[in-house]
Amino acid sequence: MFSVDLGHEFGGDWTEQKLAVLRKYLSAYTTALKHQPFEKLYIDAFAGTGYRKAPQRAHDSRDAAQSALLPELHDPEAEGLLAGSAKIALETDPPFDRYVFVERSPGRCAALENLRKEVPQLADHIDVRQMEANAAIKQLCAMDWRSRRAVLFLDPYGAQVEWATIEAVAETRSIDLWILFPLSAVNRMLTRSGKIPEDWRLCLNRLFGTENWYDEFYMQRPERNLFGETEEIEKAGFAVIGKYFNQRLSGIFAGVAAKPKVLTNSTNSPLFLLCFAVGNPGVRAKGLALRIANEVLRSV
Repeated sequence: MFSVDLGHEFGGDWTEQKLAVLRKYLSAYTTALKHQPFEKLYIDAFAGTGYRKAPQRAHDSRDAAQSALLPELHDPEAEGLLAGSAKIALETDPPFDRYVFVERSPGRCAALENLRKEVPQLADHIDVRQMEANAAIKQLCAMDWRSRRAVLFLDPYGAQVEWATIEAVAETRSIDLWILFPLSAVNRMLTRSGKIPEDWRLCLNRLFGTENWYDEFYMQRPERNLFGETEEIEKAGFAVIGKYFNQRLSGIFAGVAAKPKVLTNSTNSPLFLLCFAVGNPGVRAKGLALRIANEVLRSV
């Protein structure tokens, strides 16, 4: 059911592809729901400044440690991955009814507030929250969603998003989720020896919402040598890691895109997996959202 193609040559700027996927989906989403009575929200939990250029986001020891797992993001080319989605959302036509931008940095929150001046017609519809992303999303998910629908974009630079947060999103049954899963960071935490530092193991537990990932990613392989038969540990590759996360999403959401997009750097090394999940279990709503998402993922 699920496929992760790591051999595809994307060409061009991979950060532009991520933003192009978002831009196309948001436009199709608001067009499809234009005449529906629901309040339509766009939620961005790592909103940056609203523009593509942003400094490295490492606010505490955990963030700094996770940033070290993605050294590729120190490259100038990678800066674009950290921002830009907020501005794209504000440019979406037809517009959303409400925009919720979440950032921990006071400086970046101030920059997001300044976006009101660029889109005065939407100024009263912008809600900037200086909060930690997981806490902010859980707070939003606790609202009454019976008369609301939303698109949530989770664009972390590492493994900050906790599975408990993703479960809260799924439980609303009203939010479509685009999430960048940190393939490169997870691959680095999965050591070849299988001996994983305790802080990394706890991080992976939070990310996947289970401890079963170890058995999925490591296989005991018998190997005969001069001294008899021994067991060697074989570590899973990027494709298995990505497939496992997508399957985890399918277990709690109404539907997921079967072929998420792999975002690579200039040397074609995987960084993130751009995944899509549908919140609304209604047959028509789920089918429409998946058709749009799959078409966008194929075309970009």
